[in-house]
Amino acid sequence: MIRSRQALVDCRTQLVNHVRGAVKSFGARLPKCSARSFHKRAKEHIPEAFLPALEPILEQIASLTERIKDYDRRLETICQERYPETELLRQVEGIGPLTALTFVLTLEDPHRFEKSRSVGAYLALVPATNRSRESDPQKRISKEGEEMMRKLLVGSAHYVLGPFGQDSDLRRHGQKIASRGGKNAKKRAAVAVARKLSVLLHRLWVSGEVYDPLHNAHRRADVVA
Repeated sequence: MIRSRQALVDCRTQLVNHVRGAVKSFGARLPKCSARSFHKRAKEHIPEAFLPALEPILEQIASLTERIKDYDRRLETICQERYPETELLRQVEGIGPLTALTFVLTLEDPHRFEKSRSVGAYLALVPATNRSRESDPQKRISKEGEEMMRKLLVGSAHYVLGPFGQDSDLRRHGQKIASRGGKNAKKRAAVAVARKLSVLLHRLWVSGEVYDPLHNAHRRADVVA
Protein backbone atom coordinates (compact mmCIF):
# COMPACT_ATOMS: atom_id res chain seq x y z
CA MET A 1 0.00 0.00 0.00
CA ILE A 2 2.88 2.37 0.79
CA ARG A 3 4.50 1.69 -2.57
CA SER A 4 1.19 2.12 -4.40
CA ARG A 5 0.75 5.48 -2.72
CA GLN A 6 4.25 6.46 -3.79
CA ALA A 7 3.43 5.51 -7.38
CA LEU A 8 0.56 8.00 -7.33
CA VAL A 9 2.80 10.67 -5.79
CA ASP A 10 5.36 10.14 -8.56
CA CYS A 11 2.63 10.44 -11.22
CA ARG A 12 1.36 13.66 -9.66
CA THR A 13 4.87 15.10 -9.50
CA GLN A 14 5.38 14.36 -13.18
CA LEU A 15 2.11 16.06 -14.12
CA VAL A 16 2.83 19.11 -11.94
CA ASN A 17 6.24 19.46 -13.58
CA HIS A 18 4.61 19.19 -17.00
CA VAL A 19 2.20 22.04 -16.26
CA ARG A 20 4.93 24.24 -14.80
CA GLY A 21 7.24 23.51 -17.74
CA ALA A 22 4.54 24.20 -20.33
CA VAL A 23 3.68 27.57 -18.80
CA LYS A 24 7.32 28.52 -18.32
CA SER A 25 8.17 27.74 -21.94
CA PHE A 26 5.86 30.61 -22.96
CA GLY A 27 7.42 33.10 -20.57
CA ALA A 28 5.02 32.78 -17.61
CA ARG A 29 5.55 31.31 -14.15
CA LEU A 30 3.26 29.63 -11.65
CA PRO A 31 3.45 30.48 -7.93
CA LYS A 32 5.21 28.20 -5.48
CA CYS A 33 2.80 25.93 -3.62
CA SER A 34 2.51 22.40 -2.33
CA ALA A 35 1.58 19.58 -4.69
CA ARG A 36 -1.59 19.07 -2.64
CA SER A 37 -2.89 22.55 -3.47
CA PHE A 38 -1.37 22.86 -6.94
CA HIS A 39 -4.56 22.13 -8.90
CA LYS A 40 -6.36 24.92 -7.03
CA ARG A 41 -3.61 27.53 -7.03
CA ALA A 42 -2.29 27.02 -10.55
CA LYS A 43 -5.51 27.39 -12.52
CA GLU A 44 -6.00 31.08 -11.79
CA HIS A 45 -2.45 31.84 -12.97
CA ILE A 46 -2.47 29.85 -16.20
CA PRO A 47 -2.97 32.02 -19.32
CA GLU A 48 -6.44 31.47 -20.72
CA ALA A 49 -5.08 30.31 -24.07
CA PHE A 50 -3.39 27.34 -22.34
CA LEU A 51 -6.42 26.13 -20.39
CA PRO A 52 -7.82 23.80 -23.10
CA ALA A 53 -4.53 21.89 -23.05
CA LEU A 54 -3.75 22.04 -19.34
CA GLU A 55 -7.12 21.97 -17.59
CA PRO A 56 -7.56 18.19 -18.07
CA ILE A 57 -4.11 17.75 -16.51
CA LEU A 58 -5.16 19.83 -13.51
CA GLU A 59 -8.26 17.67 -13.13
CA GLN A 60 -6.09 14.56 -13.14
CA ILE A 61 -3.79 16.11 -10.53
CA ALA A 62 -6.84 16.83 -8.35
CA SER A 63 -7.99 13.22 -8.71
CA LEU A 64 -4.56 11.88 -7.78
CA THR A 65 -4.46 14.15 -4.73
CA GLU A 66 -7.76 12.76 -3.48
CA ARG A 67 -6.57 9.19 -3.99
CA ILE A 68 -3.33 9.94 -2.12
CA LYS A 69 -5.38 11.37 0.75
CA ASP A 70 -7.41 8.16 0.79
CA TYR A 71 -4.21 6.12 1.08
CA ASP A 72 -3.10 8.39 3.93
CA ARG A 73 -6.34 7.75 5.82
CA ARG A 74 -6.02 4.00 5.33
CA LEU A 75 -2.38 4.00 6.45
CA GLU A 76 -3.36 5.97 9.56
CA THR A 77 -5.91 3.27 10.39
CA ILE A 78 -3.31 0.54 9.85
CA CYS A 79 -0.94 2.31 12.24
CA GLN A 80 -3.58 2.50 14.94
CA GLU A 81 -4.95 -1.01 14.56
CA ARG A 82 -1.91 -3.11 13.64
CA TYR A 83 1.25 -1.17 14.49
CA PRO A 84 0.69 0.81 17.72
CA GLU A 85 4.47 1.09 18.14
CA THR A 86 4.39 3.78 15.45
CA GLU A 87 3.01 6.16 18.09
CA LEU A 88 6.39 6.06 19.84
CA LEU A 89 8.07 7.26 16.67
CA ARG A 90 5.49 9.94 15.96
CA GLN A 91 6.47 11.76 19.12
CA VAL A 92 9.21 13.31 17.01
CA GLU A 93 8.16 16.41 15.09
CA GLY A 94 8.20 15.78 11.35
CA ILE A 95 7.48 12.06 11.66
CA GLY A 96 3.98 11.25 10.45
CA PRO A 97 2.18 7.94 10.05
CA LEU A 98 3.70 7.23 6.63
CA THR A 99 7.31 7.62 7.78
CA ALA A 100 6.70 5.85 11.10
CA LEU A 101 4.98 2.89 9.46
CA THR A 102 7.60 2.59 6.70
CA PHE A 103 10.34 2.64 9.35
CA VAL A 104 8.69 -0.17 11.33
CA LEU A 105 8.09 -2.28 8.22
CA THR A 106 11.61 -1.69 6.89
CA LEU A 107 13.40 -2.69 10.10
CA GLU A 108 10.83 -5.39 10.96
CA ASP A 109 12.50 -6.32 14.25
CA PRO A 110 14.26 -3.54 16.18
CA HIS A 111 16.27 -6.08 18.15
CA ARG A 112 18.12 -7.07 14.98
CA PHE A 113 20.35 -4.08 15.75
CA GLU A 114 22.54 -4.30 18.83
CA LYS A 115 23.15 -0.54 18.72
CA SER A 116 20.84 2.19 17.45
CA ARG A 117 23.79 3.75 15.61
CA SER A 118 23.82 0.75 13.28
CA VAL A 119 20.47 1.76 11.79
CA GLY A 120 21.98 4.76 10.00
CA ALA A 121 24.44 2.49 8.21
CA TYR A 122 21.70 -0.04 7.43
CA LEU A 123 19.69 2.69 5.70
CA ALA A 124 22.80 3.98 3.87
CA LEU A 125 22.67 7.34 5.61
CA VAL A 126 26.40 7.37 6.36
CA PRO A 127 29.07 8.82 4.02
CA ALA A 128 30.62 6.43 1.54
CA THR A 129 34.04 5.06 2.45
CA ASN A 130 37.30 6.02 0.77
CA ARG A 131 39.99 3.68 -0.45
CA SER A 132 41.35 3.21 3.06
CA ARG A 133 37.88 1.95 4.06
CA GLU A 134 37.40 4.92 6.38
CA SER A 135 34.29 7.07 6.35
CA ASP A 136 34.79 10.42 4.65
CA PRO A 137 32.28 13.08 5.80
CA GLN A 138 32.80 15.01 2.55
CA LYS A 139 31.72 12.07 0.42
CA ARG A 140 28.13 11.50 -0.57
CA ILE A 141 26.14 8.78 1.13
CA SER A 142 26.42 5.36 -0.49
CA LYS A 143 22.69 5.26 -1.40
CA GLU A 144 22.54 1.53 -0.83
CA GLY A 145 19.69 -0.02 1.14
CA GLU A 146 16.03 1.00 1.24
CA GLU A 147 15.66 4.08 -0.98
CA MET A 148 12.08 4.95 0.01
CA MET A 149 12.88 4.93 3.72
CA ARG A 150 15.93 7.08 3.14
CA LYS A 151 13.93 9.65 1.16
CA LEU A 152 11.23 9.81 3.83
CA LEU A 153 13.79 10.44 6.56
CA VAL A 154 15.52 13.13 4.51
CA GLY A 155 12.12 14.72 3.91
CA SER A 156 11.46 14.70 7.65
CA ALA A 157 14.90 16.23 8.20
CA HIS A 158 14.06 19.09 5.84
CA TYR A 159 10.94 19.75 7.92
CA VAL A 160 12.97 19.75 11.15
CA LEU A 161 15.39 22.28 9.61
CA GLY A 162 12.69 24.31 7.88
CA PRO A 163 10.81 27.42 9.03
CA PHE A 164 8.19 25.42 10.93
CA GLY A 165 10.60 23.15 12.80
CA GLN A 166 10.71 23.60 16.56
CA ASP A 167 13.88 24.01 18.60
CA SER A 168 15.42 20.61 19.24
CA ASP A 169 18.73 18.77 19.44
CA LEU A 170 18.15 17.58 15.88
CA ARG A 171 17.57 21.09 14.56
CA ARG A 172 20.60 22.49 16.37
CA HIS A 173 22.78 19.67 15.04
CA GLY A 174 21.70 20.35 11.47
CA GLN A 175 22.07 24.11 11.80
CA LYS A 176 25.61 23.67 13.11
CA ILE A 177 26.57 21.65 10.05
CA ALA A 178 24.83 24.04 7.65
CA SER A 179 26.59 27.03 9.23
CA ARG A 180 29.98 25.66 8.22
CA GLY A 181 29.14 26.66 4.68
CA GLY A 182 30.82 25.14 1.70
CA LYS A 183 29.36 23.33 -1.25
CA ASN A 184 26.10 21.48 -0.53
CA ALA A 185 26.21 22.42 3.17
CA LYS A 186 22.42 22.37 3.46
CA LYS A 187 22.19 18.96 1.81
CA ARG A 188 24.83 17.54 4.14
CA ALA A 189 22.93 18.99 7.09
CA ALA A 190 19.69 17.33 5.98
CA VAL A 191 21.39 13.95 5.56
CA ALA A 192 23.08 14.30 8.95
CA VAL A 193 19.73 15.05 10.61
CA ALA A 194 18.13 12.12 8.76
CA ARG A 195 20.87 9.86 10.13
CA LYS A 196 20.27 11.17 13.65
CA LEU A 197 16.54 10.62 13.13
CA SER A 198 17.06 6.97 12.22
CA VAL A 199 19.05 6.42 15.42
CA LEU A 200 16.52 8.30 17.53
CA LEU A 201 13.51 6.46 16.11
CA HIS A 202 15.11 3.09 16.77
CA ARG A 203 15.95 4.06 20.35
CA LEU A 204 12.40 5.28 21.01
CA TRP A 205 11.00 2.06 19.54
CA VAL A 206 13.20 -0.17 21.70
CA SER A 207 13.02 1.84 24.92
CA GLY A 208 9.44 3.10 24.74
CA GLU A 209 10.60 6.30 26.43
CA VAL A 210 9.02 9.73 26.20
CA TYR A 211 10.79 11.91 23.67
CA ASP A 212 12.49 15.08 24.90
CA PRO A 213 13.40 17.30 21.91
CA LEU A 214 16.15 19.03 23.91
CA HIS A 215 17.46 16.05 25.89
CA ASN A 216 21.12 16.68 25.03
CA ALA A 217 20.85 20.42 25.63
CA HIS A 218 19.28 19.85 29.04
CA ARG A 219 21.94 17.32 29.96
CA ARG A 220 24.76 19.71 29.03
CA ALA A 221 23.07 22.47 31.06
CA ASP A 222 22.90 20.19 34.09
CA VAL A 223 26.60 19.36 33.77
CA VAL A 224 27.51 23.05 33.61
CA ALA A 225 25.31 23.82 36.61
